[in-house]
Amino acid sequence: MKNFNFLLLIIIGSLLASCKGGPKLMPNISGKAGEIVVVISKGDWESDPGIAIRSVLAQEHPYLPQREPLFTLINIPENAFSNIFQIHRNIIIIHTGVNVKEPTIAYQENVWAAPQTVVTISTANAKDAVDLINRESDKLINVFLQAERNRNIANAKKYEERGLRDVVTATFGGSPYFPKGYTLKKRTDDFIWISYETTYTIQGVFIYRYPFRDSSDFTPSRILEIRNEVLARNVPGPLENTYMTTNMTIEPGFRWVKYNKRTFAELKSLWEVQNDFMGGPFVDHIFLDKEKKNLIILEAFVYAPRYDKRNYLRQVESIIYSFEFF
Repeated sequence: MKNFNFLLLIIIGSLLASCKGGPKLMPNISGKAGEIVVVISKGDWESDPGIAIRSVLAQEHPYLPQREPLFTLINIPENAFSNIFQIHRNIIIIHTGVNVKEPTIAYQENVWAAPQTVVTISTANAKDAVDLINRESDKLINVFLQAERNRNIANAKKYEERGLRDVVTATFGGSPYFPKGYTLKKRTDDFIWISYETTYTIQGVFIYRYPFRDSSDFTPSRILEIRNEVLARNVPGPLENTYMTTNMTIEPGFRWVKYNKRTFAELKSLWEVQNDFMGGPFVDHIFLDKEKKNLIILEAFVYAPRYDKRNYLRQVESIIYSFEFF
């Protein structure tokens, strides 16, 4: 009965939030980027449901040079889920109880704060919870990834360095949105390098084009061949005869993405500097220009040898996701 009342309180809270006018009247979210509060009983957290949610949301992040989880999970028991945790940016609630008639999963936004994502899983027992988590695993990952991306893009648009968008649009017919702090490092007729740099970190974006031949240009091997050729010319390393290239010892990640009315190829891997020891992760988006004569390649990369790289990469990756033709 106690668990049923807890779930009922969540539903009532959601309805009240909607009735009060939505996000404009809500507090800002709390928590760090990449965190998810997992509201679940101690018994379920330490048994199969907890194992299942960790295997999905805390699995190793792909294409980073060191091991980092996809998300950082914070376990909060149901009876400790107070106001201070209810305004967290990302929340997943897992409730098991005999009063639940059938397994359900609900995806909600801005329940207690904004911009917030809340997922509620309700099942009669632990086995049903595990089955539901496994069936919904891809969507669970994508919902929280998209929520983080949306926040980053909203921040870039709110605090935009507008001059950079104008520069990129003049050359390529479109541009991402760059937040304050990013600066232009290099510009040629077909290559632009924009970067945010601190003493120990670099978050960079390359935008370049290459003549389109045929569909084979959208294969991973050809994309990397073009990348290595272009960056060898345009991105020198710290010493003579050094330049950015690709770590060719690992198989890159490759997929097609439909996002914001655009379709593009996405490639993920690790970069390195020829004849030097620098390196880090990168993400490429590849698509045709409006005239369908050239490939446009957007690249987000990170250099942060002293720090974890997951959140740095997501920030700059969100920038290339924000690309629009103008």
